[in-house]
Amino acid sequence: MRQPSVIARRVAAASVSLVVAAGAAACGPKDNDAKSSGGDSRPHKGGTLTVLNSNPQSDFDPARLYTSGGGNVPSLVFRTLTTRNRENGAAGAEVVPDLATDTGRPSENATVWTYTLKKGLKFEDGTPITSADVKYGIERSFAAELSGGAPYLRDWLIGGADYQGPYKDKKGLDSIETPDALTIVFHLNKPEGEFPYLATQTQFTPVPKAKDTGTKYEEHPVSSGPYKVVKNENDGERLTLERNTHWSASTDAERKAYPDTIDVRSGLDSSVINQRLSSSQGADATAVTTDTNLGPAELAKVTGDKALASRVGTGRFGYTNYLAFNPKVKPFDDPKVRQAISYAIDRSSVINAAGGSSLAEPATTYLPNQKSFGYTPYDLFPAGASGNAAKARELLAKAGHKNGLTITLTHSNSKDFETSPEIATAVQDALKKAGITVKLQGLEENDYSDKIHSAKNEPGFFLAHWGADWPSGGPFLAPIFDGRQIVKDGANFNSGFLDDKSVNDEIDAINKLTDLDEAARRWGALDKKIGEQALTVPLFHPVYKRLYGEGVKNIVISDWTGVLDISQVAVK
Repeated sequence: MRQPSVIARRVAAASVSLVVAAGAAACGPKDNDAKSSGGDSRPHKGGTLTVLNSNPQSDFDPARLYTSGGGNVPSLVFRTLTTRNRENGAAGAEVVPDLATDTGRPSENATVWTYTLKKGLKFEDGTPITSADVKYGIERSFAAELSGGAPYLRDWLIGGADYQGPYKDKKGLDSIETPDALTIVFHLNKPEGEFPYLATQTQFTPVPKAKDTGTKYEEHPVSSGPYKVVKNENDGERLTLERNTHWSASTDAERKAYPDTIDVRSGLDSSVINQRLSSSQGADATAVTTDTNLGPAELAKVTGDKALASRVGTGRFGYTNYLAFNPKVKPFDDPKVRQAISYAIDRSSVINAAGGSSLAEPATTYLPNQKSFGYTPYDLFPAGASGNAAKARELLAKAGHKNGLTITLTHSNSKDFETSPEIATAVQDALKKAGITVKLQGLEENDYSDKIHSAKNEPGFFLAHWGADWPSGGPFLAPIFDGRQIVKDGANFNSGFLDDKSVNDEIDAINKLTDLDEAARRWGALDKKIGEQALTVPLFHPVYKRLYGEGVKNIVISDWTGVLDISQVAVK
């Protein structure tokens, strides 16, 4: 994710997201469905599913959405070449075919990827979906007026960096070939073994050229999925979806499409959402949320109510909250100082500040603790549960700071339990025990984001987070630690300014692999190698706890998104 403070929230909201393990995701007792439906636990077709959200489903155009795995609500309307596996837990972190017959056929060096579309695919008006429609859908995502989607195609496709989209360049991209109506071939400028993951992004949605209305397309995009848009009010604040009668389950093994109607209502206060889901009155009994977690106080109340507790979905998404160092700023240019801070961290107090152990899990690795990322356990600077102040003081003395030192920690003033004052204060208290005085610099969200992503103005020590575009180590490690991705005059995410040839070369070598299990193993090893430089201090991975209505059944929460998958839900 090139914009973690924005995109990570989208992933967490599953409007991308953008975004998620340690074990399979839980979804409440097995008998919950039976209780809510008169003893019949089987999901049935019919009814209306209501979605209660804080954030509107804005920019509902496949070119403009930045999703993970096709998103949640978007994935009901937009099918892509590949998609996420709609299964609970770790199995849900796998990429599977969607419009295509397989996840793609690579050339020997993974610079050419070929896909064949399934037969019988149709748009909502009954016209056939062809490879030309997929090509056009991708090309329009390059248009400046439709920006906002994932940037990888511009980087990966030959000629992508200079292409301006079909409105300005009607010739199109030569690097996308459509030799027949069912075949599409992509030519890349470098090996990319994870192209099947990228093909889950909504930019791979087919768009019929004759129906393209440019910036107004979001008002009624042409559906390739099980639902079509019948109403889009106030840029996604109220979105009504009804069945696409030309969608066929025989071509779609992933989406169940049980409800007849999906009613998305946004712009609601989080406390109101949780209260309505808790009460489950009227239409709220068959309601869910894709972007609103239970807070610490709400979770305490729910935990004490057995009936409510049975209606809490628990999930994990590939996401890490951490402390970042700028080694160009003293005293963080000294590895011993960075190591001392790593030893001094009290993760127990940080987790309490993040809402408690039910909402956050301690992190000692940069990669999330999920198999698909290549998670390899390590703790290079063991601080225990409450920090190792003695070891920190020892290292500070060796660094010439035997009387301690004073530093500044930059954080956001947003109440997000991630980069907010609560977390900063917990870090401040822990470092004080090691003789480190921490001054807190709180900034409003926009100022904070601008400052920490500026190569010229980046502070020496700040709170940060990163979420996954897809469940792999590649989009997690490369933007943060690949020296070739350092941006001097724009949004920079390589906060440690690491430009290590051996790291860059290993990233390239892993990108060539089409064996994703082998790639995951090597991402994990690279994570540990980078960790030795103490450029970050991993703090915790978030856990999502979300209520759903008492009439909702067939709960599926994968490690890809960490949240309830609307495509699986039934309300009858």
